[in-house]
Amino acid sequence: MSDTPFGFGLPPEEPDDGDEGKKKDQQSGGGQGPANPFGFGMPGAGGLGGPGGPGADNPFAAMFGSMNPNDLGAAFQQLGQMLSYEGGPVNWDMAKQIARQTVAQGTPDGTKDASVGPAERNAVQEAVRLADLWLDDATALPSGAGTAVAWSRAEWVEATLPAWRELVDPVAERVGTAMGDVLPEEMQAMAGPLIGMMRSMGGAMFGTQIGQAVGVLAGEVVGSTDVGLPLGPAGKAALLPANVEAFGKDLGVSQEEVRLYLALREAAHQRLFAHVPWLRSHLFGAVDGYARGIKVDTAKLEDVVGQFDPQNPEQLQEALQQGMFQPEDTPEQKAALARLETALALVEGWVDAVVHAAAKPRLSSADALRETLRRRRASGGPAEQTFATLIGLELRPRRLRDASRLWASLTDARGVDGRDGLWAHPDMLPTATDLDDPDGFVHREQLDFSELDKMLGEAAGKPDLKKKDEKGSDEADGKSDDGE
Repeated sequence: MSDTPFGFGLPPEEPDDGDEGKKKDQQSGGGQGPANPFGFGMPGAGGLGGPGGPGADNPFAAMFGSMNPNDLGAAFQQLGQMLSYEGGPVNWDMAKQIARQTVAQGTPDGTKDASVGPAERNAVQEAVRLADLWLDDATALPSGAGTAVAWSRAEWVEATLPAWRELVDPVAERVGTAMGDVLPEEMQAMAGPLIGMMRSMGGAMFGTQIGQAVGVLAGEVVGSTDVGLPLGPAGKAALLPANVEAFGKDLGVSQEEVRLYLALREAAHQRLFAHVPWLRSHLFGAVDGYARGIKVDTAKLEDVVGQFDPQNPEQLQEALQQGMFQPEDTPEQKAALARLETALALVEGWVDAVVHAAAKPRLSSADALRETLRRRRASGGPAEQTFATLIGLELRPRRLRDASRLWASLTDARGVDGRDGLWAHPDMLPTATDLDDPDGFVHREQLDFSELDKMLGEAAGKPDLKKKDEKGSDEADGKSDDGE
């Protein structure tokens, strides 16, 4: 480890080489300290900070001297936000600001965000209402969409940031801890302000990257459940009309059918998360469990922070995009990943099977839309890949097709009620092994948990059963003694 963690050069009171060192010090930026007291990378600082240059007596002239006034103000503002933040592991104010700015810039195809008009809102509400009617025949779970809403991309950002916060904070907290751990142990007691500054910068780094990723994702998603997790408020089925239109643009399918099919998927997700109360915490808990097993590449972290250049804040994003997280290769981490991937596959597979059953008899384009959505989920967009790099995790159902086949087979073998009854308890759900052998799971003898609950309830209400059991045990012990 270097003697100047994070690249922060701490000027000594006296140069090690005496007068010669003082002369060198004066040549490099004045007699009060080095031209670059904080160790931040300053492109071109050598020329600007040389004798007679504009940065000779002011190191910040070397840092900001070549910038125009507008850029200079923006750079100071961003640097101030980075260093003054005192919240949690992620600067979510900055994340929200950057996400909104990214949305305002529009998507690569030139589509700009716009407020949703009354006609689009009515179309979404009608599509969700009809989708819910069709789903009544395909699932035993009742409607979970109390309201249907049409969001702009900016509204999607506002509505989903709380869920992203729950997902990302555990990983970001590990980075904040790592920032303190990379300091030599003997320095940690004296470096309280330095560690605080580093954590503020870490919060800004995450905020910047997450804000950009959420902003890009807002230009891709068609609803609130695209990544298989409930990102929006409970009970709100949401579609983004601008993105729905872009999604169906080159499919050769009418916009009405595209909207209705996507409404079926959104409404199916809402039913599942509304009436399986443990599911949300199960999924988010699996993400958190996986995050606890992630290691932080502290060498890369030091390099990123130490070479930060305020004139080029984008380099923070570029550095984070290269990834600094590695899952620990332990049985516990592999098990956590398997649980998460299986849970995501089961959710998406159930939605896929239920929506297909509802859409197939009614929409001529059901097969084509189903395949398009499957491929879309399998490949993931650039924003999903960004999150995979950022938090070391791909929210992608790798075994979507296997899970969909299993749910369809369960429907044939046990009916809709028997299939959906498996969501009553997490221990009743198929496992990763069951996805390998769906027929074995489908035809396995069903466990009747209701009968078990009844027996336990009766036992709890009849204390004499305990005495009878004790008596039986005594008799058994007696027989055992006689046998000896």
